[in-house]
Amino acid sequence: MKIRSKALTSKVLDNVLDRSYDKARKKIERFISSYVSESSAKGIVIGLSGGLDSSVALKLAVDALGSEKVLGLVMPSDTTPKEDTDQAIGLAKTLKVKYHIIYLGPIIEKYTESLPSDKRARGNLTARIRMNILYYYAGINSYLVLGTSDKSEILIGYFTKFGDGAADLIPTAGLYKTQVRALASHLKIPSEIIEKKSSPRLWNNHLAEEEIGMDYEIIDQILYLLTDKKMGPKSAARKLGISIDQVDKIRKMMENSMHKRTLPKTAKV
Repeated sequence: MKIRSKALTSKVLDNVLDRSYDKARKKIERFISSYVSESSAKGIVIGLSGGLDSSVALKLAVDALGSEKVLGLVMPSDTTPKEDTDQAIGLAKTLKVKYHIIYLGPIIEKYTESLPSDKRARGNLTARIRMNILYYYAGINSYLVLGTSDKSEILIGYFTKFGDGAADLIPTAGLYKTQVRALASHLKIPSEIIEKKSSPRLWNNHLAEEEIGMDYEIIDQILYLLTDKKMGPKSAARKLGISIDQVDKIRKMMENSMHKRTLPKTAKV
């Protein structure tokens, strides 16, 4: 059950959102442009889900490189709502980006016909198949894979290891989810995308905030106080007027997902 509280409208959230989004936009665009140039790549390929993060990343990439150097892949599965696919295609057309639609159903079924049934494992497999396809197109075009995760997802490990967490560069990794949403408004991303609930769509009716149990407005404030402000869990809970259990949940998610943010462990010999 998702938790709501007065933290949704706190001064801490105001502090999280209080930044120059024009400056952030320009900095990210310079980062994309310079990294692609330094890598001697011809452009970037990006997975388009019709969601907030991929839409913002697409717009930033187009502004940084020009639409002719950006390739979008729309990869719906059986659990992808039609409106997501339509919105992904619509934005690609608006930004004059070349795109391909690759339906994952037959690919996923081919994989899983010899595997035991498991909802979560199948969802993670879907994310990894998408990344395999992105790198396939990156390889044949001498492109880099542009990731679409944000700081909130990365810190709490809300991504699939070697799936959507794999990329050559992630332009929005320095922005919390709520900040990405604010940047989307600055970039004039369509309102139906901005207002859409975050979802990896790895299974039917899959919503991020429902699975985590908290709104991103609360998650981001907890992360901001624990990481940016180096505040302890008890102090953060008092500051936000929420229970210590909520803060501890996010802290444990950060700790338990550390392996997702580091290179594989190697033996010292």
